[in-house]
Parts: sequence; structure tokens; C-alpha cells
Amino acid sequence: MSKKNLIAILAFFIAFAGKAQESSSPKKEFKIITVVESIVPMGLGRSRIIDSKAEVDASFFTTERTDGKKSEMKEVDRKDLRVDEMEETKLLNFFSATGINFQNIASNDAVISSKVNAMLIEGWTLAFVTSGVESDAGTADGQGIFITRMFFTR
Repeated sequence: MSKKNLIAILAFFIAFAGKAQESSSPKKEFKIITVVESIVPMGLGRSRIIDSKAEVDASFFTTERTDGKKSEMKEVDRKDLRVDEMEETKLLNFFSATGINFQNIASNDAVISSKVNAMLIEGWTLAFVTSGVESDAGTADGQGIFITRMFFTR
């Protein structure tokens, strides 16, 4: 066998192995589910699980700065960022008229667990969770949310 043929055969096997590896590694997906739980008393707040159903390409809303100051961000219209396709699941507020309502918290836990279990059945894996709170700053505030983001992959 000539050196030329041997090189051609090796090149074929290397290319074939690369293609086989590409086709065997499935495309990864990433999904975020957001839970917003209101801490506004007496049912005045809005608590929800939000699941965006929209496919979005962030590059359409991204600009680059070359000198650190000049930005073309004004070219990006905020109304174009809004998505219309989402799933919204109602939850109860953390507070009632008398303070923390533990039954509401347990009810929310059951609904959130149901959502997470449905995601697991669909083949998603919970990768990590992050949360934050904007709490009531006193009698004049009357505002506040507890937000949790669950990051899923498959």
C-alpha cells in the first residue's frame, strides 16, 4: 500500500470519527422557570410560576461597545424584547391579613413541586436554583416579592 493511500485512509477514518462524535452528542437545551411569590398582604400581590414558551435569539438585542462609551443600545426597542408566549401558573401570596400564612406556603410548595415533577417527566434536569427577595421596607412600602429561578437542562 502506498503512502498516499495510507494517508487517504487515515484521513477518512479521522473525518468519520469526527462526524460520528458530532452526531452522538445531542444538542443541549437550557430553560429557566421563574417563581414570583408576593409578600404583599391580603391577596393584593400577584404570585406566579412563569414558563416562557418563546424562542428568542439574544443577538437581536445585543450591541457591542468598542471604546467603552459609545453604545448603539438606543437602536434596540424595548417592545421588541417582550414575549407573548408564556405559561402562567397562579400561586398564593406569602402573607394574609394576619401575617405569614403557612398554609399558603405549603400550597405553593405543592404547586411548584408539581411543575418541577412535570419538567422531570419531560426529560429536564434541574441544574441549579437561585433566589432573591425585595422585602417590605416598612409601613409606607407595602411592596415585596420573593423570586426563585430554576435552571433546567436536557
